[in-house]
Amino acid sequence: MHIAQGAPFPNLLRRGFPQLIAHPFERRLTCGWALCPRLHASSPSSPSRVIFSGIQPTGIPHLGNYVGALQQWVKIQDSATSATDLLFSIVDLHAMTLPYDQARLRLQKRQTLAALLAVGLDPQRSTIFFQSAVPAHTELMWILSCTASVGYLSRMTQWKSKLAMSDNVALSDPDTKAKLKLGLFSYPVLQSADILLYRATHVPVGHDQVQHLEFARENAKNFNTAHGHFFPEPQTVMSPVKRIMSLKDPRVKMSKSHEDMKSRILLNDTPDSIREKIKAALTDSIDGLSYDPIGRPGVSNLLALMSYLDTSHRSVVQITAECQGLSMRAFKDEVAKTLIEGLTDLRERYDYFMSAAQSQYLQEVVRAGNEKAGFKADETMILVRRMIGVDQL
Repeated sequence: MHIAQGAPFPNLLRRGFPQLIAHPFERRLTCGWALCPRLHASSPSSPSRVIFSGIQPTGIPHLGNYVGALQQWVKIQDSATSATDLLFSIVDLHAMTLPYDQARLRLQKRQTLAALLAVGLDPQRSTIFFQSAVPAHTELMWILSCTASVGYLSRMTQWKSKLAMSDNVALSDPDTKAKLKLGLFSYPVLQSADILLYRATHVPVGHDQVQHLEFARENAKNFNTAHGHFFPEPQTVMSPVKRIMSLKDPRVKMSKSHEDMKSRILLNDTPDSIREKIKAALTDSIDGLSYDPIGRPGVSNLLALMSYLDTSHRSVVQITAECQGLSMRAFKDEVAKTLIEGLTDLRERYDYFMSAAQSQYLQEVVRAGNEKAGFKADETMILVRRMIGVDQL
């Protein structure tokens, strides 16, 4: 589908943007936010629910990111009441815990922002912002660090997996001392600050982030015990989608860290690329189809992908029954067809937002989101500083 520069935004792309004010597609964002409490004293200062979640700027999301997180964010946004505060952050400071390229990080931040808009997040309904643009994140991290448990941090699995170490490795291990940096070890404290800074009541997470949310609740308890009750203990909103697995190794989750590009499908993959990746997906030589993640992980992964992206909303059971008589080759053709149909509109929206013509619009979206998030963060930190005794004399 060709979108002419300066042309009105196509109807199919308007989904997810019901409240936007006139961007090139007949609306534009203003510098101020009508929802900002400092502009409207009647705005509620303490919404009944505050939902926060974040995504690292690793570039173009893959299907696991989309189905497991982003798609759920949009569903939460579209079903939330007006009393619910929604904040979704591109957590770029977390991208610094391992060696990285600065120019690539800038590009990946832009790609992630475009993806959030493409999947349907509405910047008039949800606050979309860069973590690094709100200095209070790191200030609160330090304050929480003063009551955080090193023992708890040492038992967490993420830093061990990122360094390819055993879950049983100890901080005293010589290899750990040589490889582990403070930023990687302590980033769960920053993650806690990300959540508590906005006094979030609910946090949508994937299965691999449950431990980090438990740690955030622990940090909230520690602060409240030391300084008086202030932070709510955020509740887990578990994604209903189980892990999306790698196409090349269906016993591990889909990830960009896998060296083989054919292990994952990106949201902007072309139809030809999707067909090629599905054709090369690891399955098995057993006749027929069955959903058995333990015994037949490859086939089960493809069946799950079909159900998640199926425009007819068929279940795994229905798809398995309808495709039962197909050869593996024919089944893979059906998988590819379903994914292409399910991702076409999303890919076109993503390409639209990544076009040079939309660069200014992306800047306006994130500038307004940064301002709105910063104001909310400042409200929290004024009270926190008073509680811990570092406010002005």
